[in-house]
Amino acid sequence: MTSLDLIRIFLAVAKHRSFSLAAQELAISPTACSKGVRALERRHGVVLFRRTTRSVSLTEPGVSLLAMLKPAIDQIEEAFTALEPFRERPAGRLRITAPRALGLRVARLLVPGMRANYPDVSLDLSLDDGVIDLVAQGYDAGIRLGQSIEQDMVTVRLSRELSWSVVAAPQYLGRHGAPGVPQDLLNHKTIRYRFNSSGLLHAWRFTGPDGAYELETDTALVANDTAAIAEFARQGLGYAYLPDIEIEADLRQGHLVRVLDTFVPKTTGLYLYFPVRTQAQPKMRALIEQAQALAAQGQLDP
Repeated sequence: MTSLDLIRIFLAVAKHRSFSLAAQELAISPTACSKGVRALERRHGVVLFRRTTRSVSLTEPGVSLLAMLKPAIDQIEEAFTALEPFRERPAGRLRITAPRALGLRVARLLVPGMRANYPDVSLDLSLDDGVIDLVAQGYDAGIRLGQSIEQDMVTVRLSRELSWSVVAAPQYLGRHGAPGVPQDLLNHKTIRYRFNSSGLLHAWRFTGPDGAYELETDTALVANDTAAIAEFARQGLGYAYLPDIEIEADLRQGHLVRVLDTFVPKTTGLYLYFPVRTQAQPKMRALIEQAQALAAQGQLDP
């Protein structure tokens, strides 16, 4: 038995002044209870109980030990009692990972609602465009495009399918012209996205008469941040392949212009995702409910 096991036995015997009643409380045999007390006495070289056929009482060392242990035991009990509210009340810290631009768009709507409705839930939001291993890196949940999520995760849809565009600044189009088909991009400057975690370049996907295909374009300018890529495109440094949801204002104000729009397929929308084992936690249920409410209202749709 561990020291804590022996302490539990000592406290139970001291409480009931009976080995049989202490054994019942601890769900062990009276023999195991008696052996535990003897082991504790041998370990510390003192007799803790006087035993007769009719009674069990504490010796002076036993009384002293009980007096010293009681405050510590009370603190331990209080500590576990403090856990009770966590059973049903959403509380504690939620660590969430999300891509920078898309994640910030979701967070602008999700975070204020969480803080207002669940004030005992603390939020720790990490914006990172790389693909994150939730379990390995200690996150409770993530927000990502559906195709980037592992198959063993539970998902909650946040938005409809997202549309993407190949875009460039008017000044670039004025100097170099617009491509008629995706293959024309091979003769243009392009701004590519590289994933942090894998080091791979984001594929430029297109559809045509023969189905879907990918195109490997110029890699003279590469970045791991979509906001930076959009800025480089606005500066006329080449074509970029970006989700419309991130460049709505640029398209509306004419800072960026779409090309090849009939060739660019839509992709899966945004999802909240998390390991199956975490969804029973009250704090996770709160996050799921808040995300589902936003999705039902269409607030996250492009």
